[in-house]
Amino acid sequence: MATNIVIQPVSRIEGHAKIQIQLDDAGNVADTSVNVVELRGFERFCIGRPVEELPRIVCRICGVCPWAHHMASAKANDAVFGVDIPSAAKKIREAAYMAHFIHSHVLHFFVLSGPDFVLGPSADYSVRNVVGVVGAAPDIAKKVVRVRYLGQMITQMMGGKAIHPDCAVPGGWSKPVTAAELVEIKKMAQECLDFSVFAADFAKKNIFPKYLDAVKTVAVIKTGFLGTVKGGKMNLYDGDLRMMQADGKSWDFKAADYLDYIGEHVEPWSYLKFPYDKKAGGFSMDLDNPKGIYRTNALARVNVCDSIPTPKAQAELEEFREKFGRPAQLTLLYHWARLIETVYAAERLTELLNDPEITDPNIRLKVTPRAARGVGSVEAPRGTLIHDYTTDANGMVTDCNIIVGTTHNNAPINMSVKRTAKDLIKNGKYDQGLLNLVEMSIRAYDPCFSCATHKLDGKIPVQIDILDPTGRVVDVMRS
Repeated sequence: MATNIVIQPVSRIEGHAKIQIQLDDAGNVADTSVNVVELRGFERFCIGRPVEELPRIVCRICGVCPWAHHMASAKANDAVFGVDIPSAAKKIREAAYMAHFIHSHVLHFFVLSGPDFVLGPSADYSVRNVVGVVGAAPDIAKKVVRVRYLGQMITQMMGGKAIHPDCAVPGGWSKPVTAAELVEIKKMAQECLDFSVFAADFAKKNIFPKYLDAVKTVAVIKTGFLGTVKGGKMNLYDGDLRMMQADGKSWDFKAADYLDYIGEHVEPWSYLKFPYDKKAGGFSMDLDNPKGIYRTNALARVNVCDSIPTPKAQAELEEFREKFGRPAQLTLLYHWARLIETVYAAERLTELLNDPEITDPNIRLKVTPRAARGVGSVEAPRGTLIHDYTTDANGMVTDCNIIVGTTHNNAPINMSVKRTAKDLIKNGKYDQGLLNLVEMSIRAYDPCFSCATHKLDGKIPVQIDILDPTGRVVDVMRS
């Protein structure tokens, strides 16, 4: 008799999700799905608002990555108002954003995914968590807490608030960085840089070698990749979008032209859209012959860039490519790529803080409402983030579309889960450790499902599964 395995909730991610694994009569995997069981609706209730309010509104989509939404929204506002903000404002925005990247990546690697590697994938779930990590590696845990704190404090000093910021405004930035603040921020940035270099070295020597077999066999799929480059080099704040197909062929395009290159497929069982590469000629999540599927986030950015414009991160990239090639396809390499980006973010932050223009008080230009469309894009820690706004002559929002990193990764997340389940569950046999490997297929992407569920078109589809006392689904009701 066919059986459904349900993993709910998926642990150590941002947001809520469940995994459904359907076994056939022989106990092998027939199908899987990742169901996101939440809806936020931000795109809908942004309509009718003054566009300048959106950078303050959309950062409430998520408490983990508010700075990403804040920056993309501010850039979309700049485009709507038709203003090229002052150079100092651009540098302050990027510097604060690099601090956000540091604390976000450190959180994911050590707190959300760390327990799988420090305690082991098969460790009991009662200890396979951040408390277990603290017990197993207290000295490193203290450093992690310290660096996350520093990243948050840098954003707070530069922008007034660490969470749900309101400092990036149409036309620039709301407050200058003072000389006294800069002295303190530089000290904190150096500590972040020292830790990021330590973390990359520690992981390469003490974590990744233990799990290379898992890296080579768990959730292995072959896809394209999407990320931001500036002159071909990695850039997390600004640049062109680069789509790379699985064979390494790539092309660059402006974020404002994303609709020419990215389509959005819909499935009835998910609130998330399924973006796909239009040039691929269609959409398919078939494991053996996928079509149009691409990935975003750290591994994608490490793949699409030709180089990284900071020396320590570039050295890490060269070592990574020597081992895994380009494009690297192994899903669990997201964790390694994330550490490379942490080094880059810390180096880039230090560069920007040493630029004399960072304390220039000329940080904002006057703007005037107009009817226009504006697209803003940044690389969120979880992938390419696009905000697309249209306004009327009074600057009121008439249309809003948001595509976040986890939405881009929706199809590959589902494919990764299916690949892992099919490879590991045989003849109806599975245990807690094996099911955790299935969860790890999701955690590799550092998903933010709160960010990814926005669209609201007047009807919310609801599915109710009716189970008998043994847990077997006997009926399904849908709205």
